[in-house]
Amino acid sequence: MLSNLWNFLLYKPLLNALAFLVSIVPGGDVGIAVIILTIIVKIILFPLSQKSIESQAAMNVLAPELNKIKSSGVSKEEQARRTFELYKQHKTNPFSGCLLVLIQIPIIFALYYVFLKGIDFQGGLLYSFVHVPEKINMLFLGVLDISQKSFVLAILAGVSQYLQAHFMPKPPSPPPTTSSTPSFGESFSKSMNMQMKYIFPFVVVFISYTISGAIALYWITNNIFTVGQQIYVSRKKKETTMIVK
Repeated sequence: MLSNLWNFLLYKPLLNALAFLVSIVPGGDVGIAVIILTIIVKIILFPLSQKSIESQAAMNVLAPELNKIKSSGVSKEEQARRTFELYKQHKTNPFSGCLLVLIQIPIIFALYYVFLKGIDFQGGLLYSFVHVPEKINMLFLGVLDISQKSFVLAILAGVSQYLQAHFMPKPPSPPPTTSSTPSFGESFSKSMNMQMKYIFPFVVVFISYTISGAIALYWITNNIFTVGQQIYVSRKKKETTMIVK
């Protein structure tokens, strides 16, 4: 049941879109089709991912106020009430970003799976109005064979992942406290940020190189698009702050 739903709602539409793009791209360049399809999906998901990034940025702005509430010494119930009032005042939902990310995950995985398994269009999954491309060229721009491992694309995928982590909205530095030992939350947050920025790119390089150049190309396009979104949100936030001042 779930597999049928997965194929009907996600995998088959994306596979057919890729087949259609390959058939209209000059020379049947699958690499160009992968880039176009990734951009189309990112554009469709733009409102969702934009809300997620904006929600994360808003939570980072409220971080100092939340720290004040936690260090106020009042009861847990009063902390919860003040926190709720703060979210209400700034019209921020702390769970909206997580919810939107969860909505996007199946779509992103389906797109990933298409590039992993869907280059062969002979499996009977194409719609009646979508034909098998006459020419399927796996040599991206006539240089890189994306059906095979590509060290160059894997490295670029890792670099793009680093840039995505670098441009993510960052929480402000916590105010100095009398305690020399940081809280568990602060230590965990710092550790996660360090891993996302310096360790995960190497994981992306390993995965991209292990599987195929098509996956690496998808990852590069996805990350570059996300970096653009993050820069846009950052600039929009600065412009809003200047207007308010």
